[in-house]
Amino acid sequence: MKCLIPNIGSTSFKFRVLDMPEECILAQGRVERIGQPGGECADYHAAIHKCIAEIAGPGKPLSSLAEIGAVGFKAVHAGPLNAPQIIDDKFLAALQEFCFLAPAHNPPYIAAIQAFRQQLPGVPLVAVMEPFPYRFMDEASTTYAVPYEWRTEFGIRRYGFHGASHRSASELAQALLGRKNLRHISCHLGGSSSMAAFRDGVAIDMTMGASPQSGLPQNNRVGDIDVFAVLHMMKKLKLDPDQMASLLGSKSGLAGISGTSGDIRDLTEAAARGDSRSQLALDVFVFAIRHYLGAFLLELGGVDAITFSGGIGENSPEIRAAVLKDLSGFGIELDESKNNSIKGEGPISTDRSTVKVLVVPANEEIVVARETVAVVNRANAAAHAMAGQAT
Repeated sequence: MKCLIPNIGSTSFKFRVLDMPEECILAQGRVERIGQPGGECADYHAAIHKCIAEIAGPGKPLSSLAEIGAVGFKAVHAGPLNAPQIIDDKFLAALQEFCFLAPAHNPPYIAAIQAFRQQLPGVPLVAVMEPFPYRFMDEASTTYAVPYEWRTEFGIRRYGFHGASHRSASELAQALLGRKNLRHISCHLGGSSSMAAFRDGVAIDMTMGASPQSGLPQNNRVGDIDVFAVLHMMKKLKLDPDQMASLLGSKSGLAGISGTSGDIRDLTEAAARGDSRSQLALDVFVFAIRHYLGAFLLELGGVDAITFSGGIGENSPEIRAAVLKDLSGFGIELDESKNNSIKGEGPISTDRSTVKVLVVPANEEIVVARETVAVVNRANAAAHAMAGQAT
């Protein structure tokens, strides 16, 4: 089955076409600055039309659009509808309902899904939700200490996100170390960051909660904060919920602390020049990662592997070194030379370290494609079974 896997950003569109189950990449591309000055596409309909024109036709990777068996989306937040599934009107309504909790993610995905419905009528569209690896977590780890009806009636609970990245890291760690029975902590660090804890390949905890705005501090999003501090500042600044959501979701995080940028590269350069607020932003980021690292280590009863993924996790030896500083008492020893020189995938722990530390570039598209094929195959099997019963 040939699967088209779009990756939707607030102003960007990336895609891969994968031939499954061989997992061979047939085509890939990207469109940036959608609807922005200097961009080549005014909206997602135009971006998707451009993508389709590049992959199908004479001399192109696909002879025709009829070869596309499914489109798989790494969708973000549909509340309790967090299992991989065929996209229908009920699912789109759930995406719309939870837009407030994922304002940078859900609206562009809704627009892209609607555009694909028009461009590829009849092709199954599948949502592989970012919280999907966490849906089997213990209820105690996903329940907030609020009236229980909030969970049952309104879907307010801890969901977790970056599921495809963490699932990819878990599978790759198992493959690299040649064993399934791993206590594994996955660190996805980038413009948006999170961590997850896995036991034997099954997620038991993660940093993000009801929204992608929680957990670790992000580039320009808040991370964890005392809810009463937010309510207090809403009264002090006379802000309504939408205004405060905008402030916490786009003007906070590391950029809010530094007053300039939330990009780790900019912060590192500024800190080296003596900018104290940039250094503080870096320190807050590292403190939060180490805080959850310790919590997950306790929950797992120890750790066998720690992985780093994402733009920061893969490319910042300084952050990796700061996160793992002075942890030899827990069996975690970083090899300074390996850490500073690694490019791509591989170990960065010392040979004597009992905990294996790995850099593992995320391969989210493969995870989404595998789940997409499984969903479509189940749907086809169910349809054939019903047809058989009818006859």
